[in-house]
Amino acid sequence: MPRSWPFGRSLPLLALAAASCNVGPDYARPSDGIPAAYKSATAEDLKAPVLGRDWWKLFGDSTLSGLEERASQLNQDLKAAAARIQEARASLRITDAGFYPSVTAQPQAERLHTSAHGSPTGAPSITYNTFTLPVTFAYELDVWGKIRRASESSAALLDASVDDYHVILNGLQADLAQDYFSIRSLDRQEQILKKSVDLYRQQLTLLNAQLQAGIVARITVAQQEALLYATLAQEVDVRRQRADLEHAIAILIGVPPSEFTLPPSPLDVVPPAVPSGIPAFLLRHRPDVAEAERRLASSSAQIGVAVSAYYPDFNLTALGGLQSVDLQHLLSWQSRIWTLAASATQPIFEGGKLDAQVELARAQYRESLANYRSAVLGAFRDVEDALTDLHLRAEEAEAQRKAVDASREYVSLSQVQFQQGIVNYLTVIDALRTMLSNELADAQLQALRMGSAVLLIKALGAGWDDSLPPTPVDE
Repeated sequence: MPRSWPFGRSLPLLALAAASCNVGPDYARPSDGIPAAYKSATAEDLKAPVLGRDWWKLFGDSTLSGLEERASQLNQDLKAAAARIQEARASLRITDAGFYPSVTAQPQAERLHTSAHGSPTGAPSITYNTFTLPVTFAYELDVWGKIRRASESSAALLDASVDDYHVILNGLQADLAQDYFSIRSLDRQEQILKKSVDLYRQQLTLLNAQLQAGIVARITVAQQEALLYATLAQEVDVRRQRADLEHAIAILIGVPPSEFTLPPSPLDVVPPAVPSGIPAFLLRHRPDVAEAERRLASSSAQIGVAVSAYYPDFNLTALGGLQSVDLQHLLSWQSRIWTLAASATQPIFEGGKLDAQVELARAQYRESLANYRSAVLGAFRDVEDALTDLHLRAEEAEAQRKAVDASREYVSLSQVQFQQGIVNYLTVIDALRTMLSNELADAQLQALRMGSAVLLIKALGAGWDDSLPPTPVDE
């Protein structure tokens, strides 16, 4: 049967495609060199952490929980990351389209006029129509796995974009919690400063009365005034810092700063216990480590894409349709046309381009490998730092609390001795400054401890769940 001959001739090519191979390296995740335990961990720390998606509820603060939920829905950086996931999905579909043949239709109508002097036989000029309804089929046989490797690369980049979304979500939630606890610490500092200002005003009033009575000298009043106004300046600066942090939180939750106000709430809690687990847990739950590993897999697949360029490309094409000089006969069986073809394209000389492409792909793989190992090392360091900060700041807080108690006693004793004439007012001023400094340091340290707990949660992956769908993007 003559019409079956071209298809029969293409069978060897189809058999070759069925027996095709994937050139380039098959990806294997590199060894991570996981340590057995953290250097800074205690036995309690090594318990498995329980970090759900709503990890901030560990702190028992409903205001923080509400802010975190708003940020997870409204933050613009997060929406941009969600859009990048959609981009990666579309890119994968574009790449996977190479697995399928392309079929196109190109209907055409022409009217032609031939030249009377264009034929050696002296044929007269004629004018006629041509109507064509062709359908073209084209298919590239993926003999060497070029399309499969490209698909592997795009799929890995899709995974990486999902991981990147969770990296941004992780950082967003941690930054919000840190800013929130910093504001509450500033509220406590402002409370301390206001109390001190009230006390200093009362003492200044008393000293002015004593100055009028000739009991104290003008220098004593000046010392008290200097202490009062320096403390007022500190109070103003604390309000400035709080306003800046309030603006930052507004941006994180996706609203203009003018539309957001956080009521004062002085910080007076201790951080919750956050076990770190063993290091192997970390590598399964850090989205930045997972993202770096997926980018490494993508780079590995790109080596196969580059190597496949050394080998010939095999293509099948076919054209079928109808053609007639008039519409009346266009749809008749006798108007059919068809063509079948198979072709191969083999690079012969590219001026070193193919070698350079392979070396580029291998260099990019080595870069991705270094980035992955750096992400792993950075993850271990983040946990070690957070554990160290939590433990040592707890010890520091205990010492600071004793310093606050001692400085308060210092103020009480200095005031009694000043009234008895044993010491001059400089001693009272020094005692007041010491107490204020220690109380502010205690409030600041409390915020640092809360921040260390948040950073440990962030370092552990912050309840990352890669099965969760990303925030939808506004249309």
